[in-house]
Amino acid sequence: MNRDSEQDYREFVNSRLQRLASFAFAQCRDWHQAEDIVQRSLVRLYRKWTKVAHTNPDAYVRRIIVNLLHDDRRTGWFRRERVAEVLPDRHSHDPSDQTASRLSVLTALAQLPPRQRQAVLLRHWEDMSVQDTAIVMGCSEGTVKTQTSRGLKALTVLLEDAAIEELKGIHA
Repeated sequence: MNRDSEQDYREFVNSRLQRLASFAFAQCRDWHQAEDIVQRSLVRLYRKWTKVAHTNPDAYVRRIIVNLLHDDRRTGWFRRERVAEVLPDRHSHDPSDQTASRLSVLTALAQLPPRQRQAVLLRHWEDMSVQDTAIVMGCSEGTVKTQTSRGLKALTVLLEDAAIEELKGIHA
């Protein structure tokens, strides 16, 4: 890779690193795994940088993240790691504020099936188009629309249930 390409890659990484980490965390709910996934995805992106730099590197790296998370699920990351009832200390550069509503949304997202969670996150967290989301997820645009719709409906129910439980706890 020449110096200009190397510099372009560094600028790309510096401008998107936190956003990519947030995207990975929202999918797996584990900062250690999210950081590992982002690091591995950036290594893969580096290898292909000269080919993808002038197309859509954002979609390409998000696709890598989605694929690596899927691979980790299949190969046992989730069998080795256990989700805690209480969230562990957060990374000091956590972009999400720690409001109750934000945590409720993240908790509800974690309860969605992986494809619905990916579709909702890509469309609404990452603000990607249906077409770009289909590319990242490796599916048709219709599948993206269906998964997003189902995911949003499920989130609505989950968040309403969480609000009701919170109100019950306040009035108990």
